[in-house]
Amino acid sequence: MKDLVIPPYLKEGDLISIITPASHIEQDVVLPSVKKLQESGFRVVLGEHVFTRRGPFAGTDDERLLDIQRATDNPEVKAVLCSRGGYGMSRIVDRIDFTSLRSHPKWYVGYSDITSLHLWLNSVCGMVSLHAEMPLNYNSPDCSPRCYETMVRALKGDPEPVTWKAAREASFTATGPVIGGNISLIYSLNGTPAQPDTEGAILFIEEIGEKFYHLDRMLTGMRMTGMMNNLAALIVGGMEKITEGEHVFNQTVEEVVMNVAGRFGYPVLFNFPAGHISDNRALYLGRAAQIRQSDREAVLSWQ
Repeated sequence: MKDLVIPPYLKEGDLISIITPASHIEQDVVLPSVKKLQESGFRVVLGEHVFTRRGPFAGTDDERLLDIQRATDNPEVKAVLCSRGGYGMSRIVDRIDFTSLRSHPKWYVGYSDITSLHLWLNSVCGMVSLHAEMPLNYNSPDCSPRCYETMVRALKGDPEPVTWKAAREASFTATGPVIGGNISLIYSLNGTPAQPDTEGAILFIEEIGEKFYHLDRMLTGMRMTGMMNNLAALIVGGMEKITEGEHVFNQTVEEVVMNVAGRFGYPVLFNFPAGHISDNRALYLGRAAQIRQSDREAVLSWQ
């Protein structure tokens, strides 16, 4: 993967746009998050349809597309925050005109279903994006304050190295661009322009609410496309509520992952603090990074 464009970092007084490009969200969830962002020194504007509801979505595809297009085209907007994930981003991502980013690059922030946007930005637009907590959870008691803090620091260009205890002892250093996100969305974009180039990359995956055999099927499909073959490293974040289905595996998440990735010889690290978990650290996607592990102490830092 070639070096991607890093958008300008934010400073006090910069304008942030909040949009809802996927599932709908309630006003009383978003407005306290607007206040929190303002207290952090940013100006905030809401998309026209941020609270619209049409079935499970935040308005029609055209309405959600209009909001992200307006935020993309507005040169005053320095960051676009997706209020939540859910489902719906992949229905519109290939219809967004990102031409204006050539002269006015900006940050796009979110995770979960927003993975499809990250992959499009990284693979098609050649731009770094930010996998981080969303307004849905800024004030949630189940969300660590570090989620919001690391997001703000990353937007301001002062990223905190990600430190954690890996599941296994090892000693190594690996370098490469970090790519990935929610594995269901990565898998769903195989064969599209947004399929990531994983050659020499640090691939990050996370998931929630899937079956063990679904996880195995997705990893196997990614192996068949070559996406799992030549990584610098694989980092596995939150794997929440993974359950048995019709095909009982009787295996742990680690065993399912290693059944596929273990044959290749690159480092595989578990317990990474990102994803659908209380400690969801901010993570640049598309940017070069280094992982160092000594015993069980692991650190991911940015280059």
